[in-house]
Amino acid sequence: MEADILKREEKAVFALRSLYRSYGYAPYKMSKFEEYEYYIRNKDFLVSDRFITFNDTNGKLLALKPDVTLSIIKNCEDTPGCKQKVYYNENIYRISENTHQYKEIMQAGLECIGDIDLYDVYEALFLAAQSLALIHEDFVLQISHLGILSAVLDAVCPDPKFQQAATGFIAGKNAHDLLRLCKAWDVSEKDAQLLAQFISVYGPRDRVLAQLEAVCGSVAREALEELKQLSALLDRSPHSEQILFDFSVVNDMNYYNGIVFRGFLSGICDGILSGGQYDKLMQKMDRRAGAIGFALYLDLLEQLPAPKKGYDVDVLLVYDAGTDLDAVSQAVETLISEGKTVSAQRAVPPALRCREILRLGKEGMVC
Repeated sequence: MEADILKREEKAVFALRSLYRSYGYAPYKMSKFEEYEYYIRNKDFLVSDRFITFNDTNGKLLALKPDVTLSIIKNCEDTPGCKQKVYYNENIYRISENTHQYKEIMQAGLECIGDIDLYDVYEALFLAAQSLALIHEDFVLQISHLGILSAVLDAVCPDPKFQQAATGFIAGKNAHDLLRLCKAWDVSEKDAQLLAQFISVYGPRDRVLAQLEAVCGSVAREALEELKQLSALLDRSPHSEQILFDFSVVNDMNYYNGIVFRGFLSGICDGILSGGQYDKLMQKMDRRAGAIGFALYLDLLEQLPAPKKGYDVDVLLVYDAGTDLDAVSQAVETLISEGKTVSAQRAVPPALRCREILRLGKEGMVC
């Protein structure tokens, strides 16, 4: 009965909470708002620089939380040799891409902050896949490595303006405009074709690793070896075949480094999960620690079709005017104790769908 009452996103929160706790992540609770100035200082990291603001009683300008990661970073400490692992489910407030109006969004996720190593990166990827599987069995998790793409871009053209434009075309799988950009910047035909290959570098992990060996040559060997190790670890996942490499996954390279990833569910057109390593963000905030995390945008679950039910209740219990009401009450409680849902009625409602009809007379219940 509880599963029928809870909304799809609420059921997801309960399942995710249990998953994250089992891997040692502690619950993290935060205020619904932060100082407006804090978000303004870090607005480039956010999806939008438009916030819902209000004045505190002391006159200080506050903003409703548009992001969780920034709040967690602000309130955690650097402890050499240690890691802080937290999970959350919070509401954030952003401009909707569809309605262009402010929307309250339910978000769940986790963060690992501190002296992270390759295991922590693997664990975040593993839990991202597990999170998607808990919500819907038909999913895909796409992974990229910005260290590889960054090294190739540096070798082709180190200019930040070129690199920003090129990564945008790679993210959009736009080979035509990428080659046009390379020509405008006097990039050689060979290097232009090298970059263009990243648009088609996606699919099963073994196949992509073989492609990268051919594409990268001696460039980014360390990052490529890291990707190989992660792939081998991910072979242990029961959802290994749904975890792919895709180098069109490109987060802002001013803030993210190393592994970045996103997740999709069948039936939802937008990515429901987004994450990655954001050591560069930590450095911009004068922090020594590394970090990796991901967020699930649970409001998108509204796009999934509602599960179809063939009935409204398990049992329609029909009784007549002469039936003892104490017997009706006992019959209802007995059926409920057996895990059934019951509607007690004097007649059969024409629109009610039920698995079975039981009639309660003076002699007891009969089918």
